[in-house]
Amino acid sequence: MAREMSRNHMARRQYVHGSAAPKIDIRREMEEGRQIHRVSQATKKNREHVHSMSPAYVLVLLLCLCTAICVIIWYVNLQSQVTSKVSVVNQLEAKLNNMKQANDEENLRIQNSVDLEEIKRIAIGELGMTYAQEGQIVYYSSEGTDYMRKVVED
Repeated sequence: MAREMSRNHMARRQYVHGSAAPKIDIRREMEEGRQIHRVSQATKKNREHVHSMSPAYVLVLLLCLCTAICVIIWYVNLQSQVTSKVSVVNQLEAKLNNMKQANDEENLRIQNSVDLEEIKRIAIGELGMTYAQEGQIVYYSSEGTDYMRKVVED
């Protein structure tokens, strides 16, 4: 309220209506100025008190700041480790795919290089092998054992 009155008085001092200037009560103006000044001083002290930080508060803020910085550094380090490991995994997968492709190509080459007719010709012609005759094939039945014994008949 005092400020409002002060503004009104200031406005009246700056602009005068009519041809005669109004009388100014200097005592009243000085008292209002002191009261405004006292409120202003109290407000300044209040603001200083609110804005002042105790050493303990500053220490807690610094600890929080250091913790946040450490967490950020740790997170960035983890991200870089993940990125590098993903790169290594991609390289290993590419190497595995190349090896599988080379293996498949080699297997196909080997299968295509085997000539079964040539093997049959060598086995029959040079090694003297023959196809089995009617009585040469013997079938055995296994009753729970994992192996068979050959019994030689004289």
